[in-house]
Parts: sequence; C-alpha cells; structure tokens
Amino acid sequence: MPRYALIAAVVVADTALLWLDGTHGWTLAAYAATVALAMAAMNRLPFAAFLAALALAVFSGGLLALLVCTGFQAGHRISARRDVVLTAGALSAYVCVLLLAVQRSPGAEEPWISLARVVVLTALPLLAGRYVAQQREHLRREKALIAEQERLRERLRIAHDMHDSLGHLLSLVSVQAAALEVGPLPPDQRRAVGGLAGTARAAAAELHEVVNALRGHDAPGLEEIDDLVARSRAAGASVTIGTSGEAVPLTDPRASHAAYRVVQEGLTNAVKHASGASITVSLDWQPDALLISVANPMPRRPLSPVGGGSGLHGLTERVAAAGGLLRVHPGPRVFRLVAMLPLVPVLAGATS
Repeated sequence: MPRYALIAAVVVADTALLWLDGTHGWTLAAYAATVALAMAAMNRLPFAAFLAALALAVFSGGLLALLVCTGFQAGHRISARRDVVLTAGALSAYVCVLLLAVQRSPGAEEPWISLARVVVLTALPLLAGRYVAQQREHLRREKALIAEQERLRERLRIAHDMHDSLGHLLSLVSVQAAALEVGPLPPDQRRAVGGLAGTARAAAAELHEVVNALRGHDAPGLEEIDDLVARSRAAGASVTIGTSGEAVPLTDPRASHAAYRVVQEGLTNAVKHASGASITVSLDWQPDALLISVANPMPRRPLSPVGGGSGLHGLTERVAAAGGLLRVHPGPRVFRLVAMLPLVPVLAGATS
C-alpha cells in the first residue's frame, strides 16, 4: 500500500472509532490531524511517533490502527539497547496508566482485557517489526556471503584458465625458440631467437606472478576452517562442527587448501539452497586420510542436477589434484558433501 494511502486509511479508521464514541467538531478534527502527523513522522521518527500514539491512546482510548503501525515501525528500527529501553519504558508506562484507569473507573472492563489489548495492539506489532528487521538483516548477510564466495570462485577460475591456456602457449614458444637457438642459424638470427626465448620466459614469469596474485585468496588451509565456521555463524548461519580421531596437519598444501574449500563450498551451498537450516561440519581423521563431511537438511524446493554447478566441478578437480575424492550425496532428507584427502603427500600424485 502506498504511504499516503496508508496514512489516509489509518486516519479514517481511528477517527471513525472516536466519532462512534461521541466525539465531534473541532476535537475530532484535531484528533485526525494529530494522527496524520504521527503517521507522517513514523518513518523518520519511529520512536517519537510511537510515543505520541501511546499518549493519544491514553487520552482517547482508541487509536487502534495508529498503535499497530507505529509499533511495527518502532520494532523494525530498534538497533541499540537505548531503543529497547526507551520502547520498553514507554510500553510499561502505558500499561500502568491503563491499569490505574481501569481500577478508578467504576464499571470499567476487566484488567486482563486491557492487558490483552496492550499485547495485541503494541507488543505484537513491536515483536513483528523486530522479527522482520532481523530477517532482512539475515538475508542481507547471506547475500553478501554468497556474493563474496562467487567473486573468489571467479578469481580462481580466471587464474586456472590463464595458467592452463597462456602458460601452455608461452611454454611452447619458449621451447620452440630454444630449439631454434641450437639450429644452424646466422649470428644475427640466433641473437633474435635468443631474445625471443628470453621474452617468452619473462612473459611466463610475469604470468606466474599474475596467477599467484589472482589466487591470493587460495592460501587458507585446514587451520582456517574454524574461522570460516565462525564467519558463517556471524552471518546468521546455524553451523556446528565436530571432530574425531587424532588430528594431524596436512603436510601437502594442496590437500590443506582443498579441505578448506570443501567446507567453504558446503557452507555456501547450504546457505544458498537451505537458508536457515542447521549445518553440520565433521572432520574425521583416519590413519591415512582425512574425511570431511558438510551436511544440511534437504530444502523443500528441488535442487538443480548434481554436478551442474561450476563450484562443485572446480572443487572436484581441486580435491582430485590433491589425491583425494569428492562425493555428493543428495539423500531424501539430508544433502551431504563428503571428501577424502590423504595425509601423506606421496599419495596425492606427482602433478599439480
């Protein structure tokens, strides 16, 4: 509903209630103007508008719509302890005034009815506004986390492509130039070929530096998993981590990086596809391997086909390069990402 339409609806609703109670003339007009001003200031001064609504409610006994709207906005804007104290104090004062009025008025309604009205018209809107604000902040943090993971994944993809394509071509140029250097060439051409070979080697060295810069975020390893879990919890995810067996460091840097990426990918997928669900990370040290598992309940909406994402495909290659195995188990109730990484570098293979 547009803002002006909402203001008009609240003014008409609360003014009509007061008119039905017998209020007419300038008093009713002033009442309507005050309700309109409180609604107009609700977005910029939510707590002031809520306090004004409580004060008007004490004198008029009405303001049902205004209390609900200003209470919801005040709950939505609560961000500090001062706001909580201010709102709770005003609400407590409102309750006390209502109870005193009930006790001093003969034939008035029962106190529990007044308390029920306070809960429905003020406490529930405040809690609803606070809940909506927390959910929006939770979604914002989730989107920021997912966006950061996507940026890192894109950096790694670019680095991988540059290493595979340009590195291979520059290596061929360098090898061919070296072959020409030892061939029967005139001195001037031999010098030119030598310069070409040197240029190719220099270009390969610069490419290596660029690739290392692009893969600068690939440094975290097994020891950084606790920090990764802590950051996910700070972003609003419900993550528990458990370990079993005798923990030993992964001496192969590739395996250590792969372990970190497995947990990172599992957390990212869980946040993306099963937002709000509990996530379980387990590290199980076997005599010759580390077993990593990231599990979360299956989302209600169906997942895309397994292996269709570039994240899992690249992760599979990373784990395989470290001599390990990666498996995805989309069970009927639990989605589980499982990886096995060797503890001994020799088992990881000779090529990177």
